[in-house]
Amino acid sequence: MMEINWVILGWLIDMILNGFVWFIIAAIFLSLIDVSDTWTRKAIKFIDQVDKWIRKLIENLFEWIQKKNLKIISSIILIVIFGILAQLGIIPKLIT
Repeated sequence: MMEINWVILGWLIDMILNGFVWFIIAAIFLSLIDVSDTWTRKAIKFIDQVDKWIRKLIENLFEWIQKKNLKIISSIILIVIFGILAQLGIIPKLIT
């Protein structure tokens, strides 16, 4: 009579179950990555549109200020912009 080696049988069952569980985990996470990739692409397109809109707005604003010769307003706007950049730490990073 042939005896069953329970250690090897348990090891085989464990490997099969672990493989099955990891297959399910991989399938779930791959679908989540695909969904988040789609969202990321949409967000990047939206950010690009907002960036173009803001650039056009600032360009038109400065052209209007130059036409009206409003140096005080343009100076205040630049001070505000530089203040925001300094608060965010962008200007010190550019200097160093």
